[in-house]
Amino acid sequence: MGLPSPDLDDRHFQQFVDDAKRHIQRSNPDWTDHNVSDPGITLIEAVAHMADQVVYRLNRVPDKSYLAFLNLLGVRLFPPTAARADVTFWLSAPQPDAVTLPADTEVATQRTETDEALVFATERDLVVPPCSLERVGRIPAGRDPQNDASMIDLTGNVRAERDVPVFSKPPQADDALLFGLSTAVPGCAVMLALDSQVDGVGVDPRQPPLRWEAWTPEGWQECEIEDDGTGGLNRAGDVVIHVPAGHVAARIGGHEAGWLRCLVVAPFPDQPFFSTSPTIRSADAFTIGGTVAAVHAQAVRNEVLGESTGAPGQRVRVANVPVLAGDPPLLLEVAGDDGWQSWVVVDDFSASGPDDRHVTLEPATGEVTFGPAVREPDGSLRRYGAVPPRGSVIRAARYRAGGGRSGNVSRGTLQVLRSSIPFVARVENREAARGGVNGETVDEAAVRAPITLRAQDRAVTARDYEELAWRAAPETARIACVGMPSDDQNGYGENAVRILVVPQAVADRGGRLRFEQLVPGDRLLAKITGYLDERRPLGTRLAVGPPFYQGVSVRATLHSYRAAQAGQVRERALDALYDFLDPMTGGPDGTGWPFGRPLRSGDLFAALQRLPGVELVDEVLLYPSDPITRRRGEAVDALTLSPSSLFFSFEHDVDVIGPA
Repeated sequence: MGLPSPDLDDRHFQQFVDDAKRHIQRSNPDWTDHNVSDPGITLIEAVAHMADQVVYRLNRVPDKSYLAFLNLLGVRLFPPTAARADVTFWLSAPQPDAVTLPADTEVATQRTETDEALVFATERDLVVPPCSLERVGRIPAGRDPQNDASMIDLTGNVRAERDVPVFSKPPQADDALLFGLSTAVPGCAVMLALDSQVDGVGVDPRQPPLRWEAWTPEGWQECEIEDDGTGGLNRAGDVVIHVPAGHVAARIGGHEAGWLRCLVVAPFPDQPFFSTSPTIRSADAFTIGGTVAAVHAQAVRNEVLGESTGAPGQRVRVANVPVLAGDPPLLLEVAGDDGWQSWVVVDDFSASGPDDRHVTLEPATGEVTFGPAVREPDGSLRRYGAVPPRGSVIRAARYRAGGGRSGNVSRGTLQVLRSSIPFVARVENREAARGGVNGETVDEAAVRAPITLRAQDRAVTARDYEELAWRAAPETARIACVGMPSDDQNGYGENAVRILVVPQAVADRGGRLRFEQLVPGDRLLAKITGYLDERRPLGTRLAVGPPFYQGVSVRATLHSYRAAQAGQVRERALDALYDFLDPMTGGPDGTGWPFGRPLRSGDLFAALQRLPGVELVDEVLLYPSDPITRRRGEAVDALTLSPSSLFFSFEHDVDVIGPA
């Protein structure tokens, strides 16, 4: 059986003739005789026959030749990208000295019988310094926190273990309890051990109206709470918070310290609020871990690639592919008389001189190419890049290999330390890894190439904006370009373009997405904005951000067959609801819920009725929900969306009734 022939151009003889005749009608309407007996038509058919032969031969070029054609047009395959995740290292106990975890520290997923372990490497050094609590104070609402006289110092009472209220009487929004650490602890996990009496202050311990923040050069920045054993300062316990990476020391209340604060926030509707101020008797602070970014890659060092032949244009390959992008992606060294000499990776040799130590790198194949020698019209040879001496050893001093969609793992799966690190008890990723994309295939490039050639690196149409945004950030899940109405609340008005970005998100082990996973990060938005800003027409205003997510809750009642187990039917129904409304993989065609498409109860009837074990779908109710305030509206038969909106599953409830 022969290999299938590629179809680069699907036009044939008759289409060429028809296209030519249509062109004649537009450009020369006086030419009315289009019969085959007309000499001009005969000439057109002769040219069409030759074009048909050219297309026939073109459709039989191999992939390598097709890639060469694409390179000549400036279209190159997208290399794979690596998933990234923030990894937290937890100490076995607070340490008196700083604990340093060097860059390229490797963590991995659990290896199973069917799946190999996925390895992640940290991108920078992580330092976990020791700290202690030096100051405790409070700033009542309405006072200027930058004024030293605004803070009421509670340090003496706390050290003497005397109960002291930490907020106003009664507490008000914007009251703040401050903790001054002996040093700044950027990117660290800090435990605050607080002792207090139980006052019954009236808040819900599961959702207290408090927010923990840390001081950064940009002001107060919110901290992530790992655990609050105090129930909102309602009892003695420990509070573990993750301090942002920008934490710095500052002078507040006349004292220089690394400041943290617990801020009282205005309650949501129906949220219990403080009836009286909580108190603390004693407090202490220390670091118990740190967080650092890790990438789905394995660092390779000092890999010998071979010996130089002394000829221009030599090619060698690294053993591990694909090579991840970096600055630089590869540190190449060649042995010389006075030690190892570094060579620089460049995009091409057009600007390389005969003595420049330049090489090119193909990330997908790992091929390293030294500069060629080209014969000039006068017969002389010109070298584009230096040539290593014959017999010199070539080695890759450092590079990273990895990437791909497999690195998009759910939270809590990176639990294995690849090497023993003193004082580190365990490791985990608190959020899912995302951003991993497989390398572009030839078929995908064949679809993208015509769009790229039409856009010519300029954004004019909506399709151009989407194509260029994909080129800037191929790791995104969905990108859509929509216009802005003239009465848009942001004031963009006419000549404004809005780019909607849905980031990649990996469901937790229960198969459910969380709302915060669907909000793109600032780094991703800035990457797309910067790329498009250089390619938009003058006068066009650009806005890049997430779509509006309309939360939806579904309550359904099903009847199951006698042989079906109600629990299994219920789980299948819940999975079907979450899958059908998924912003990335849901919708009628499984490619993500369409932007602006309304949702009717009949859509869900059809999705539930085809499930195994379901005899009858009795009732389906839709409730608009707010994932921020966690409130649900009244039941409706249909929910509508604006063109820039998507649905998000808030929570669903399914009742299964068995046969009588």
